[in-house]
Amino acid sequence: MSRIGKKPIAIPPKVEVKLNGHQVMVKGPRGSLELILNSKVKTEITDKEVIISVNNSEDKEEKSLWGLSRSLVNNMIEGVVNSFSKQLEINGIGYKASVQGHKLILNVGYSHPVEYEIPQGIEIKVEKNVITITGIDKQQVGQVAAEIRSIRKPEPYKGKGIKYIDEIIRRKVGKAVKGSEG
Repeated sequence: MSRIGKKPIAIPPKVEVKLNGHQVMVKGPRGSLELILNSKVKTEITDKEVIISVNNSEDKEEKSLWGLSRSLVNNMIEGVVNSFSKQLEINGIGYKASVQGHKLILNVGYSHPVEYEIPQGIEIKVEKNVITITGIDKQQVGQVAAEIRSIRKPEPYKGKGIKYIDEIIRRKVGKAVKGSEG
């Protein structure tokens, strides 16, 4: 039995969940999301909750899809109510970021500013050296944060680069100069 999969998902007020075959549609105050679930997973919607189940709880693939499907639907419901956010921190002398229209402009030590096109459904704010990424789709928010971080990953010697706000960079000691002999 999947411990996560067997938990019912409560539907909060102002959220509408519809099922069309294997397609789940969630509509809430912040927007709407759609997801096509695997055919091995059964979805039932009552007036106050969503219940995910499988035909054969002994099959390893079905058990893994059970918990995954429940988590995906739960994240959709949570996203249309609260939305998700990730924060990135820019460290380095002269490193800065700004938002111009639908582009994030990053000056992170290259000979040119790097322009990142902001995808549909994502909102980016920059305050000093912190970039805040928000959106209703948890997967998309995480993907955008990872793409921005990959523009200039943090390096272990001086700690310069773009990192997650709660990420800890293990610092390395540079080369030691030998004492003068002679």
